[in-house]
Amino acid sequence: MLGRMRLRASTSFFLLALTVFPLNARVLHVDVATRTTVLNGREFTTAGAYERITGRVYFSLPVANPHNQRIVDLAHAVNLKNGEVEFSADFVAVRPKNVDQGNGSMLLEVPNRGNPRILALVDGGDEDLSHDAGDAWLLRNGYTIVSLGWQWDAQGEGSLRFFAPVAKENGKAITGLLRGDLMLSKATPEIPLGHLTDGHLGGLEYPVAAPDDPGNVLTVRDSREGQRSIIPRAQWQFAHTVDGHLVPADRFIHLDGGFQPGKIYEYVYVVANPVVAGGGFAAIRDFSSYAKHDPNSITPAKRVYGEGISQNGRFLRDFLYQGFNADEEGRIALDGVLAHVAGAGRGSFNYRFAQPSRDAQPTSSVFFPTDIPPFTDAALLQHAATDNVVPRIFFSNTSYEYWGRAAALIHVSPDAQQDAPISDSVRIYHFTGLQHFSGPFPPEKGWGDLHGQQPESPLPIKYFWRAMIANMDAWVRNDTLPPPSSYPRIGDGNLVALSAYAFPQIPGVKLPHEATRAYRLDFGPDWEQGILSIQPPKVGQAYPVLVPQVDADGNERDGVRLPEIAVPLATYAGWNLRDPSIGAPDQRVAFEASYLPFPRTAAERQKVGDPRKSIAERYVNREGYLVRYKAAVDDLVQQRWILPEDRAALIDRGDQVWIEATK
Repeated sequence: MLGRMRLRASTSFFLLALTVFPLNARVLHVDVATRTTVLNGREFTTAGAYERITGRVYFSLPVANPHNQRIVDLAHAVNLKNGEVEFSADFVAVRPKNVDQGNGSMLLEVPNRGNPRILALVDGGDEDLSHDAGDAWLLRNGYTIVSLGWQWDAQGEGSLRFFAPVAKENGKAITGLLRGDLMLSKATPEIPLGHLTDGHLGGLEYPVAAPDDPGNVLTVRDSREGQRSIIPRAQWQFAHTVDGHLVPADRFIHLDGGFQPGKIYEYVYVVANPVVAGGGFAAIRDFSSYAKHDPNSITPAKRVYGEGISQNGRFLRDFLYQGFNADEEGRIALDGVLAHVAGAGRGSFNYRFAQPSRDAQPTSSVFFPTDIPPFTDAALLQHAATDNVVPRIFFSNTSYEYWGRAAALIHVSPDAQQDAPISDSVRIYHFTGLQHFSGPFPPEKGWGDLHGQQPESPLPIKYFWRAMIANMDAWVRNDTLPPPSSYPRIGDGNLVALSAYAFPQIPGVKLPHEATRAYRLDFGPDWEQGILSIQPPKVGQAYPVLVPQVDADGNERDGVRLPEIAVPLATYAGWNLRDPSIGAPDQRVAFEASYLPFPRTAAERQKVGDPRKSIAERYVNREGYLVRYKAAVDDLVQQRWILPEDRAALIDRGDQVWIEATK
């Protein structure tokens, strides 16, 4: 597999580099763009005042160092000089002004498509701390928080980017095929080349290199596994409308008659000059070591925890699999890893013509090198185990990932017949009833490409995040064991095939007819060397898909349960179907779960034929509900899923949930 790949180098070059050139990566220098005191010097308990630093970090990677030879095309980088290749990355750091007052632990965020988010998510204030720090939990507890650019094609103002050279072979341009796909929510005459979700371009893919090449193909189909129909070449072109006129453009496709909603359009086209994208793995690795070992580090730390959500959780799984947790001196880089909502995925991070924004959604990014084996932690950690650099790891997922990201594969055998063992260094957490990202409260339907038939699940992840960070810090700092893994298992009947899924027949609610599967893919003979020559790939047998079993209310039976699940007023399903207004109403919406409130009274339930007991049949009154709700909160606190200081906020939320459900 790719993680075991080694780029070829001549013996003479290797020996020359070993004896003449430095073999250890280093941060060459850090350019500081801004350095500001947070909120006019406000003191955050014992951590004191904080400062926010922005700028760029410059790295140098010796090609001959064996820890770098997994980086695809590193030896072909156009800026190779004296055996080394230079890269740079944007960063944002929030740290105690007096580092000795901090707790010595760094949360190193792998930002999602260049956008830092962990501060706002965990603390509830402004991400840039310009006006509001929320309740400042991270700052009050003395953490240093760093977000480091790793993605070469990150888009948008303020995005943190990774700056990498292109690769050429003997001075000549390297060419290849690239592929993209999408399903739109409304008709449009043209589309951009890139990963488009919710109307936003997550990553800017390569421009077309040869517009008239016969290898450029556009197809359309109705579903992931549907039959492709080739759209005649005369009906589309690489062009963009400017001031009412159609002009040639190397990053847009114009289709006569327009692209229609509810269809999957897939394009394959010729590209040139690949970026050495895999250097992003080395950037995370080497910044970690720089923080811990360089006496002049701008962000000194004793411990570094890699944190990634969705795309970046997959990045961290791939980072571990490809062996990047050992720095160039063999030292451990990340002491802990918190990979959230990654499902069974890795991604297109270290390939020739890498597409880091491509994931795996119900109706786009289909058959990309995302949900590919190996899936379980034992296989992911082979390199780290060999190098003796296995970190402490939390793999956490929500209900959505079992339906949309093949999450069951991380803890079952490939044939889905039995539960797989979990390493002592790993915890797997399933947060029941939550969706890929927390929906709004009161519950609302999504919009744009994410417009589902039901309101989104509003269950919050914030409080779980705070507890996970605290538990990880205690585990790494002083070996205090975190809560045991909690997820549905085959052995206890809580993880089942789709045919055994026992969801209640709720009036007006349509069930999904499928869940996202991982497939055996073949991208060509050089795939293991990071080169994808077959586009689209050959698709082999799918891995079996398993989903969490539900109770009579439709809520999942096993996993970590917020009080809204333990003492329910609604059903929180791990899926949501597309609204008919955006087409393909039998397909699932990416990222969303469903909020399905219980009937308020027995009469209301009987009138519509809802099989679920009404709120009035479950709870005598508001006070009776809150007594049980508080007991569920206390149970979470006792088991360390929730911090004691967050108890009051959760109890207050319970009151709001009651008001919303009974109004």
